[in-house]
Amino acid sequence: SPGVPQAMPAGQGEPQAGPGGRPWALLVPAAVGGTLVALYAVAVPFVAPALRKVCLPFVPATAAQVQNVLRMLENRSGPLVDIGSGDGRIVIAAAKKGFKAVGYELNPWLVWYSRYRAWRDGVHQNAKFYISDLWKVSFSHYRNIVVFGVPQMMPQLEKKLEEELECNARIIACRFPFPCWIPDHTTGKGIDTVWAYDLKHSRGCETKSLEITPKTES
Repeated sequence: SPGVPQAMPAGQGEPQAGPGGRPWALLVPAAVGGTLVALYAVAVPFVAPALRKVCLPFVPATAAQVQNVLRMLENRSGPLVDIGSGDGRIVIAAAKKGFKAVGYELNPWLVWYSRYRAWRDGVHQNAKFYISDLWKVSFSHYRNIVVFGVPQMMPQLEKKLEEELECNARIIACRFPFPCWIPDHTTGKGIDTVWAYDLKHSRGCETKSLEITPKTES
């Protein structure tokens, strides 16, 4: 009747897909879904804990932490290792200071990213990264050891390092100190605090002079 809207037949007035329609209405959700899956695959390895004996999540070192570590390495020499090297920033910073630096990391995505960063920064000859569980690696030939640990792992790691390292080694702990050793040097505040332990003091080793006194002729 006049003035009463007539019912529209089913299917009329609705958007139609197909020739001349709007295929992007179906393609956009598919593209967005594919992008999210790709981002998830790339991002998860950087934020999820790697499978370790003790859960050790990846938390990037701050710029202040890196500088504090470098401060503890002043006047030091010899090979350096970063235990749980994450994205490689400590190893790369040390390599730029002239150290032969190595990072051990269980997460393969982080290792490959670290290798890329070292190549990009031009220090890949002095900065090496390996995929390995820290509990299965011997650190006996390193003189400088950097550790970004968590409280649960520090007692066991302290024992491991004390058994493996030589007396001239220096261990640098970030964020959390070792439970039994007394630090020889401390710098930074809050989460940026860094503790340095000279193993010769922790063991009571006698200091061996590295200087040779020239002989005088009579």
